Amino acid sequence: MKLIYKIALNEIRNLFYSPVAWFLGIAFWLLCAFIFTGSLSQMTNFQDISIQNNPAFEGFVQTSLTEIILLRGGLFSGVIGNLYFFLPLLTMGLISRELNNGTIKLLYSSPVKPAHIVLGKYLAIVFYCVCLLGILSIFLVISLLTIVNVDGGIVLSALLSLFLLICTYAAIGIFMSCLSTYQIVSGVATFIVIFALSAVGNLWQQYDFVRELTYFLSISGRTERMLKGLITTSDVLYFLLIIGMFLCFTYFKVKGAMESKKWTKSFAQYIAVVLVVLTLGYASSRPALIGYWDVTRNDVNTIHPNIQSLLHKFDRKSPLKVTLYINLLDNSIARGGLPEQRKQYEMYLWEGFVRFKPDIQFDYVYFYDVMPGDSTLFKQFPKKSLKEIAGLVAKIHRVDPDRFISPEELRKRIDLTPENKRLVMQLEYKGRKTFLRTFDDGPFWPDQMNIAAAFKRLQENNLPKILFTSGNLERSIYKTGEREFNYFTNDITNRTALINMGFDSDTINLDHQHISSGIACLVVADPKTMLSPVKQQKIGEYIEKGGRAVFLGEPGKQQMLNPLLSRLGVQLAAGEIVEVTPNESPDMIKPMITKEGFNLSDQFLLERRRLAAKKPVTQGSLSMKGMVEVERTAQNDFKPFEILKTDSLRHAYNTVSALVVDSVPPVFTPTKGDTRKASYTAMLGLSRKKNGQEQRILVAGDADFLSTIRKGAGGFSVAMFSWLDNNRLPIYVVPADPIDILFTISNKTAEIIRFSLVYIVPVLLLLIGVIVLIRRKRK
Repeated sequence: MKLIYKIALNEIRNLFYSPVAWFLGIAFWLLCAFIFTGSLSQMTNFQDISIQNNPAFEGFVQTSLTEIILLRGGLFSGVIGNLYFFLPLLTMGLISRELNNGTIKLLYSSPVKPAHIVLGKYLAIVFYCVCLLGILSIFLVISLLTIVNVDGGIVLSALLSLFLLICTYAAIGIFMSCLSTYQIVSGVATFIVIFALSAVGNLWQQYDFVRELTYFLSISGRTERMLKGLITTSDVLYFLLIIGMFLCFTYFKVKGAMESKKWTKSFAQYIAVVLVVLTLGYASSRPALIGYWDVTRNDVNTIHPNIQSLLHKFDRKSPLKVTLYINLLDNSIARGGLPEQRKQYEMYLWEGFVRFKPDIQFDYVYFYDVMPGDSTLFKQFPKKSLKEIAGLVAKIHRVDPDRFISPEELRKRIDLTPENKRLVMQLEYKGRKTFLRTFDDGPFWPDQMNIAAAFKRLQENNLPKILFTSGNLERSIYKTGEREFNYFTNDITNRTALINMGFDSDTINLDHQHISSGIACLVVADPKTMLSPVKQQKIGEYIEKGGRAVFLGEPGKQQMLNPLLSRLGVQLAAGEIVEVTPNESPDMIKPMITKEGFNLSDQFLLERRRLAAKKPVTQGSLSMKGMVEVERTAQNDFKPFEILKTDSLRHAYNTVSALVVDSVPPVFTPTKGDTRKASYTAMLGLSRKKNGQEQRILVAGDADFLSTIRKGAGGFSVAMFSWLDNNRLPIYVVPADPIDILFTISNKTAEIIRFSLVYIVPVLLLLIGVIVLIRRKRK
């Protein structure tokens, strides 16, 4: 150990008495300074301007300054992205210098062993790497003093990732240094090896076994999870194994120069080390053997506790099987269905779930097919059969066409026509199956709420079912027109559709059918003709028994629903609400969500927190084209509460005259029956205790807000039906607001820091380095 220490100490002296180490140290400082102060100056300037012009400015809402300034896109990302420029220049002379000067022979003839040489020189480089981290730590201390509530856990995780990466580059560099007497050659070789380790993860990804090995060898992205604050045993062991492998290579090379040995034995040593490393790496990357540590403040890298509880309900003896169906002829194949994208699919989408259920099994079925009547590809490739077209498309994607089964063979396994033959997953557990879909939006893959809904379908039988009345020209859940309800109920391409949140929807004609027990609710949506006495009787009996319902009306058709609503002590008022604004037609009303409306479901958890803290909410209005007021007409045992109401500042009023929307704006005219009050109720909630349960009913003065053209009111529609079903579904995943959203300094102070770090400190370091080198030369 003393010999290792002496060699390391001697190497450290050589480093700090060489201009290269000082040059790299100053260059590293400048890199950190430019990245850190650039972001700091820009963000503090924005904060100063915001505070000066907006007294209510609270900070960078929903934006973590720790992440912006230090992590992804900030200091650590910039340093890691440029680190490979520094280490090869530092390590290229570690052993090649000894070889070139002939001093290696003195080491060989001394009692120093090859292991002492390798470990001593490597520890010297590690010490220098710690000094570089010390430089970086200065910027971290500054961030602690300038940002409120820095997330310390994620910063320490990022430091660990950077330290392991530096040590890995150093191990690669020391091995390259012993391969040549020319330092430049050693430096270039180090660049090449680092590049090879970065690129190997993209090679041969279409082969299953090779994919696992190349993914393990790949250094690209190994620091990503740590930069997010997630430390895993597989990532840490990767760095340690790669470091150990290259140190062993260096030991073999140094020792080989001291003894005569057949090249076959030397080669066998290297192969043995590689096999051991690959075996250990492959084993350590098995899901059941990976340990996770989420060091972030709010466990942002860990799936929500509500979903964890769902995973714990799965029987550990019964695996969950996930089969991904990939259609070669569907455009979605390029977004995640190609064979080389398997690892990203499993890591990006499923790793968080595998962490809590390691026995999830993945299967892949590749096929080619088109929807019935779809002639797009036949026009694009005229006079070609479907199989020939599949072969041409396979060439475009550079995949083996023999991997994809024919439509006939696929139909023997499953019929994917209801799923539009898109890229889709089928989950299977204890003989039960359900689909988990992809979507055409930016994220593409299902989110935690969609996955949780699929889990619920596998675990429970009595999922909420919503019935929509039909037979009176109501809005349809099957038609895709702009006024219809298919988008928010059954559209499989909409991630917030009820079907993708765990709800089932169907229609019922009460002239011929009875309302079945156990449904979540009954929806009567904008009937255009009078409901028959039979329907009114059945709906009345359903309400009287405690059934839950939604009534959606429209201007000019109040009489269709008022006979039913009168039993609830509610009616749709005569006339139509008018709201004159500069940009919208006067029948476009934008009622606000009330405090009670935010209590519908946990979707509005962040808004409730902000209201509790007496802060303004970040969202809160819907668009209703053509709205009537919902008013209370009688007192009964129902407890009413407003969910949506017009904003008192927008000066809406009610008119009983015919409203013309494509002419000059209408004028409030009391003589024609126009009336005005502070606000109008757009949606009213009713609740009461009935038969030992809470009966819940919603009445809205508009149906268009749930239509396709209004995108089904976004998540609000889901919150409505969640409340009606006692909030069993969906399983909401609401992240906590970050608290590191403010700077403690002004932009003027940030500019002083910028000038000091970018100009003054590097000059001081340069002067210190020159003085040390001159004094060393004189001695």
